[in-house]
Amino acid sequence: MVVGELTEETDLLVIGGGPGGYVAAFRAADLGVRTAIIDEAAELGGVCLREGCIPSKALLHVAHLVSHAAEAEKLGVTFGKPTIQIEKVRAFKQDVVKRLCDGVSTLAGKRNVRVIRGRARFEDSRTVRVDGGEIARIKFKHAIVATGSRPKRLPESLVPADCCIDSSGALEVRDLPATLLVIGGGYIGLELGQVYASLGSRVTVVEALDRLLTGCDDDLARPLVARLKKQCEAIHTSAKLESAKATGKGVEVQYSVGGERHKELFDRVLVSVGRQPNSDNLGLETTKVVVNARGFIEVDPQRRTADKRIYAIGDVAGDPMLAHKASREGIVAAEAIAGHAAAYDPAAIPAVVYTDPEVAWCGLTEADARQKGIEIEIGKFAWGASGRAIAMGRTDGMTKVIADKKSRRVLGVGIVGPHAGDLIAEAVLAMEMAATAEDLAMTIHPHPATSETLMEAAESVLGSAIHMLKR
Repeated sequence: MVVGELTEETDLLVIGGGPGGYVAAFRAADLGVRTAIIDEAAELGGVCLREGCIPSKALLHVAHLVSHAAEAEKLGVTFGKPTIQIEKVRAFKQDVVKRLCDGVSTLAGKRNVRVIRGRARFEDSRTVRVDGGEIARIKFKHAIVATGSRPKRLPESLVPADCCIDSSGALEVRDLPATLLVIGGGYIGLELGQVYASLGSRVTVVEALDRLLTGCDDDLARPLVARLKKQCEAIHTSAKLESAKATGKGVEVQYSVGGERHKELFDRVLVSVGRQPNSDNLGLETTKVVVNARGFIEVDPQRRTADKRIYAIGDVAGDPMLAHKASREGIVAAEAIAGHAAAYDPAAIPAVVYTDPEVAWCGLTEADARQKGIEIEIGKFAWGASGRAIAMGRTDGMTKVIADKKSRRVLGVGIVGPHAGDLIAEAVLAMEMAATAEDLAMTIHPHPATSETLMEAAESVLGSAIHMLKR
């Protein structure tokens, strides 16, 4: 055989090198399973590491520094107007990505995980064809599909591809447009919109629904929306996009709000209207794998598909499309393949919007509970009564505990405020341990700390909050 016609064999083939795929491969290798991983990109890490979670957080860190410096004047410290050197900002972001990608590659080598570059396409339930790689086929005993997702696109007739960018394009930060339109008021659009607004762009957000951040309760989103309204030129909800076209001076966009039509010119348009699973063009039709109407691969608690040799994890296996969910699924699938008793059955999955303030929640939202007819008790603690929050000059936060009315078991938690994404982990653990509001209230928290607000909110459920009056 010549190079390009070679066939390799492996016990486990992982298709996709993101936070689901490489975690699955590493766990399987640790369990003694001969493992190979295939990915089209030059580095492992997936969209999350290369053009999603990680680079966006690096840019958000820069944006937060700019915002905090501007607000320091209220504390008696005045900085000069910042000078944004976009090339250095971009280099910082790329350095963060490179360090993490290099780390993943090093771990793959240390574990003897075979890394193959190319695009995989199933020929049957035992074989994949490799396009653009050094080998032609790979035969496997088991496979894990971890191909992730990609940004959804609006119809070409509405917003032509040549006059807009998606989240990946926005994260390249080639330059700073004077004006930016963000189409979509979800967490990706708001994170990137806040980055560009903090760095100097005049940002407008249009959202088709009647509110921003529809995944969380309105009272959690409210402090963020209030801050964004100060940072952005305009935020329009219940907006109908009508057209967009490139002109010599920028992108002309027409949209209507409440019957009032708007025609505006923007230097750049960011489309952020969700993501779709990468389950197409994989040759899954040659297997027994079932793909549902939304494009998600159907799996069981072990993440096994209808084809018993093939598993699926991460974005391609269903909502929520979150990196940490994919990683956990990867571990479960690897352990199941290795013959261990494993199942994916989380009590709660945290969701975090890394804006300023951050918004985080897990478990049931208040809206979910009401819709399902679950009787609940709600305890809220406003950060205006938190010593730590006051000392930071950030009293716009709030912590919320949702508990079952009879058992007081914690059903959900929401937090809005600085570092909410770090604080929510305690709530996730509480739910995994089936904790009650009393358990949280009786746990001694450090003082002064914003983590105390979780204790105080739990005390509010019990009607025994010290730093707020009884309802």
